[in-house]
Amino acid sequence: MPKLSCWFIRAALLHLALGVTFGALILLHKATPFYPPLWRLLAVHVELLLFGWTVQLVMGVAFWIFPRFWRSRGNEKPAWVAFVLLNLGVVLAGVGPLFVSAPMTILVGRLAEAGAALAFGLHIWSRIKPPGRPSPSV
Repeated sequence: MPKLSCWFIRAALLHLALGVTFGALILLHKATPFYPPLWRLLAVHVELLLFGWTVQLVMGVAFWIFPRFWRSRGNEKPAWVAFVLLNLGVVLAGVGPLFVSAPMTILVGRLAEAGAALAFGLHIWSRIKPPGRPSPSV
């Protein structure tokens, strides 16, 4: 498995663990109220599981499994940029509602996530070819 896929999947598992922990705390509080401000973790919980776990796991597996031409995955820099931007975006958009400057923090986080999608798409685009076409020279 390529190094970047390992990083994507490890980060996804970390986001899963944190997201499930926050979700369990919220659910426990719903059954037995013990700390009302705990509901503020709902946005972090959703962000960690939706983008941190799901999208990151998909990117890691896609980087690993998409076709390689001439034994190369091409230029990996955009994929590394996607990794950094996605994790930065998850953190900013997740914890944004906990701060006073919530709208701006959330916006920056969402822009980072969108940038991650664009960077990953830029990387993966060269690895897609229609059936019957010769492999691109890399």
